[in-house]
Amino acid sequence: MKNPDDGRPAQGMTSPHGATSAQGDRTRLVVGGRRPDEHYGFVNTPVFHGSTVLYPTAEDYMARRSRYKYARRGTPTSEALETALAGIEGEACAGVALLPSGLAAISAALLSVLDAGDHVLVTDSAYDPTRTVCDTLLVRWGISTTYYDPAIGAGIAALMRPNTKAVFVEAPGSLSFEIQDIPAIAAAAHAHGAVVLMDNTWATPLYFRALDKGVDLSIQSGTKYIGGHSDLMFGCVAANQRTNKALRDTVFNMGLCVGPGDMHLAQRGLRTMAVRLAAHEAAALAVARWFEARPEVLRVLHPALPSHPGHALWRRDFTGSSGLFSVVFRPAPPAAMHAFLNALSLFGIGASWGGYESLAIPFDCTKIRTATKWAPGGPTIRFHIGLEDVADLIADLERGFAALNAASS
Repeated sequence: MKNPDDGRPAQGMTSPHGATSAQGDRTRLVVGGRRPDEHYGFVNTPVFHGSTVLYPTAEDYMARRSRYKYARRGTPTSEALETALAGIEGEACAGVALLPSGLAAISAALLSVLDAGDHVLVTDSAYDPTRTVCDTLLVRWGISTTYYDPAIGAGIAALMRPNTKAVFVEAPGSLSFEIQDIPAIAAAAHAHGAVVLMDNTWATPLYFRALDKGVDLSIQSGTKYIGGHSDLMFGCVAANQRTNKALRDTVFNMGLCVGPGDMHLAQRGLRTMAVRLAAHEAAALAVARWFEARPEVLRVLHPALPSHPGHALWRRDFTGSSGLFSVVFRPAPPAAMHAFLNALSLFGIGASWGGYESLAIPFDCTKIRTATKWAPGGPTIRFHIGLEDVADLIADLERGFAALNAASS
């Protein structure tokens, strides 16, 4: 979407150009948005720190004749990032919004399609801060939320109300890893006239082309795999033609924009995301299979494993998996689970994921489920598998299990 007054993209929105649809995703990630001929031959787009843009004449200013007119409306730095992101979202992408965090991307996307008095359906497996937005901010705006079983599929049609304007999906759930039937849910939503929003952070458009599967607004926390180095707060939303203008207007009118340094980090991370994601995928699968063979483990929640209840849907709709999964341990006292975590040296205990380092956090979905019951059968830990050697990670986990068993006995 372009600004009506100057013909240039506003910061936060652009249309795909640069890389071509005939190129592979890795190529588009590398070349998208780069214009060395405009920047004295430098490979990377310069980081433009600025706010004011000067016009040559008063006549130009009054007519808004300028490639850029104000930094919040766009800079070469934002334009390069938007173009690269749009290039991997597919032909259905009409624009991309840049936001200062993943949660800001979720909030802006929801507010762009909902009005006072509307109703939204949200998967019960959604990222907990998404629920907080729905239960606080949306309530204050007169918008009601109903949570639904992530396994509902086409049955979501029965939950539609006359004022249901949106359905929010997340696949897999970022703690419990349910896979949703996105095409079936999208078909039911669209038949009702509702739009579909998806948190696509886990798979990214490299492994799940959300807009091609019926999603209208595809959301990513770029803090994770786009950044890839645990040094960035960033979010983005890809919109199709139906939702592009509303998203652009919401982002612009709320004054939401990303700092130039963060845009630079996001663009730098994006160039290597395909290579990093493939490494995360391979290592995570190796570790997940190792976990399945451990006697202390009840089951592993990883959609790419045949043992996962959503594996068939994952195989049908996804082209890969990332480094994040959860493990359900056999019943053990809290002190033993803490001993397991405290014995780890390569796995940090901390929120977020998607960086080069491995992480592990305990969690319990009991208090954040309202449409389904969380009863996994034992304590649960979510793991993000980083870029370390798999053998070293397994050796570290073996030390954790030794500590768990010693504390349990």
